[in-house]
Amino acid sequence: MSKKKLTYQSAYDELQTICEQLESEEVDVDQITDLVKRANELVKYCQDRLRGIEKDLNQSTDV
Repeated sequence: MSKKKLTYQSAYDELQTICEQLESEEVDVDQITDLVKRANELVKYCQDRLRGIEKDLNQSTDV
């Protein structure tokens, strides 16, 4: 099984899908915890990427 490298866009898209699933109220109760855990991982990944980009931009403007 090959795993795709996570990108900001793929993480964002997956978050959108998770939100749609949760809002549809058709998600099995047993899946909710797993979906929320995955969403938390994706949010952390996106936040870290944005902070990294912000840091890079700030360093490049300090030159």
